[in-house]
Amino acid sequence: MAKKKNTFVCSSCGYETPRWLGKCPECGGWNTLQEVVTQPEVQAKPLKREAGRGEDALPMREISADEQIYQSTGIGELDRVLGGGIVEGELVLVGGEPGIGKSTLLLQMSASLSSRGKRVLYVSGEESRKQIKLRAQRLNAAQSDILLLSENAMDKVKEKLEAIQPDFCIVDSVQTMYLPELASAPGSVSQVRESASILMRYAKESGCGMILVGHVTKEGSLAGPRVLEHMVDAVLYFEGDPKHEYRLLRAAKNRFGSVNELGVFEMTGDGLREVQNASETLLSARARGASGSCVMCALEGTRPVLVDIQALAVRSYSQVPRRTVNGMDNSRVILLLAVMEKRAGLRLYDKDVYINVAGGLDLNEPAADLAVCCSVASSLCDRPIPPNWCVVGEVGLAGEVRAIPRLDRRIQECVRLGFDHVLCPKDSAARLKDVTNAEIRGVDTIAQAFAVMDVFQPGRGLSHT
Repeated sequence: MAKKKNTFVCSSCGYETPRWLGKCPECGGWNTLQEVVTQPEVQAKPLKREAGRGEDALPMREISADEQIYQSTGIGELDRVLGGGIVEGELVLVGGEPGIGKSTLLLQMSASLSSRGKRVLYVSGEESRKQIKLRAQRLNAAQSDILLLSENAMDKVKEKLEAIQPDFCIVDSVQTMYLPELASAPGSVSQVRESASILMRYAKESGCGMILVGHVTKEGSLAGPRVLEHMVDAVLYFEGDPKHEYRLLRAAKNRFGSVNELGVFEMTGDGLREVQNASETLLSARARGASGSCVMCALEGTRPVLVDIQALAVRSYSQVPRRTVNGMDNSRVILLLAVMEKRAGLRLYDKDVYINVAGGLDLNEPAADLAVCCSVASSLCDRPIPPNWCVVGEVGLAGEVRAIPRLDRRIQECVRLGFDHVLCPKDSAARLKDVTNAEIRGVDTIAQAFAVMDVFQPGRGLSHT
């Protein structure tokens, strides 16, 4: 009987070593070596790799790319994140926490493609065909012509792909696939890498749109080797709290489109529903007339989205005041609190400050700085911000309000939803042209912004807060 063999494989580059090392000698990553226990077969067949296609090198000017190669998935929010649809031969990796709705989204996409005459193969390594049929009945897709295959062996999946020749293929999930020639268990670095390599080769040669479902680790990153993310053309993350109905789809990598686009979905009893008017949805439950609430317009790719930034500043009864942030970078908010105390005279050193971005959206752009400052000042002085005001701007360490991109597009979204007063950087306001139906107030510093909004004035007593 063959003895078990313990090896350590780097999850970033795939480097193998017989002993554990803190730092990978190949890529330099720390704590990336993972133990893999294998038991080689006595008569294991060597893994055969296919020969190259032997094509000739061509000058770029002779390669035609005029035809429309994007194919719509039938789901507008998914097409937005992909950059217009799935490109011919594209390999897409979709990741997300368990129960977030990855399989539901892809099954709805498969039903939409099948209804338009596309041949779709759905390969599941986790569910039987009857289980998939039960889920399809809930999504009103049980009568579609989707081809279902419940299989884990990668060699059998490849045979079915070559026999069926589908236009689109969904593999749920890539961590459950395995090659019999490899002795390691499914989900190991070598199995995931080789399985994805076979699927990538088939997609590029046949033009089939390939979508892979990937598991995530407890840190939120995709499980398996990092080389998997380098192999695929697009990496999508499906985010959201399973206890809430809204789901967000983002692109972490996209060779054929922007990585800043955002897709918004609502989970219902009949599956995922597209949220086309994200701004109105995120502001639907906003508390009007309450202090500490400030609306700003974020730009997710080409899509302007109005969000409600909420702040609560209360007296602290501990030696170290709390700073709790949800939906933004915690270190960025701490920096803004220091700027407000130094440059605008707000006393925050003895206050607990809580920041929340309503709706579960994660804001990463600096244009939300000024709205955070105004919401904190509003809560500190208990003076509500007028409900028809929208605030955008970046704040520097000197307390200056810096210019932001695409202010005209943000203002159009504000006016569309009834926000006719916009507080913004003076430099950006000076570049605006043909702005109607909105009053634009440009400011240079956060002190000026507080004076315009009438939420704080230096010297005002705050001992009661």
